Amino acid sequence: MKYKHIFFDLDNTLWDFDASSAHTFELVYAHFHLKELGVSSLKAFVERYHLHNDRMWALYREGKMEKDILRNLRFELTLNDFGTADPVLAKTIADFYLYHAPRNVFLLPDAIETLACLSRSFSLHIITNGFEEVQHIKLETSGMGRFFDQVITSEAAGVKKPDPGIFSFALEKTGAKANESLMVGDDLVVDVEGAIMAGMDAVFFNPNQLNGWKSEAREIRQLSDLCELLGVKQEK
Repeated sequence: MKYKHIFFDLDNTLWDFDASSAHTFELVYAHFHLKELGVSSLKAFVERYHLHNDRMWALYREGKMEKDILRNLRFELTLNDFGTADPVLAKTIADFYLYHAPRNVFLLPDAIETLACLSRSFSLHIITNGFEEVQHIKLETSGMGRFFDQVITSEAAGVKKPDPGIFSFALEKTGAKANESLMVGDDLVVDVEGAIMAGMDAVFFNPNQLNGWKSEAREIRQLSDLCELLGVKQEK
């Protein structure tokens, strides 16, 4: 068998980040009585949050924003949009969100079954840009942690995906060779192309059926397809 190591992205590859985040925002909106503070609806709050968060994460990936600034400022700017200028409240909401989000467990379909199947034949690892302490909690609370030998975070590596440096760091940390390693992720640029630039093969997890993409990576639409793709039989 060609591969010995399989590296996974975590958010929206194994962990259903969107579902977990949505549930956590419901808790935030109710717990902090945001409607009484002028936030017209949960939907409006989440839309404004994502506008700021997406912009800041782009800067964070480029090394132009620090994590400690990002975690609070995205909430501060969101509150500002609704006429509430309260940095202390923003930090309190950020703390609440970061505590509860990794404990609200939502996984992609067949995540546990696929990891169980693959772990019998390969060494499994995580490569993630997510906040280090949060990602470890997700793995623990979801029960996925037992399947992984190493969890490589961008904070530990000092660089973020898609920089090939984080993949090289992961290979060194796990003792893996690039030609014996496979990366699986849902982001064509951050996960797939980054891994390919580091000399690894990659699989594009494409559950939303993104069309028109061009890459030498193989594609799967559901996680359970990985076992078949790699020639591993699932136990029934």
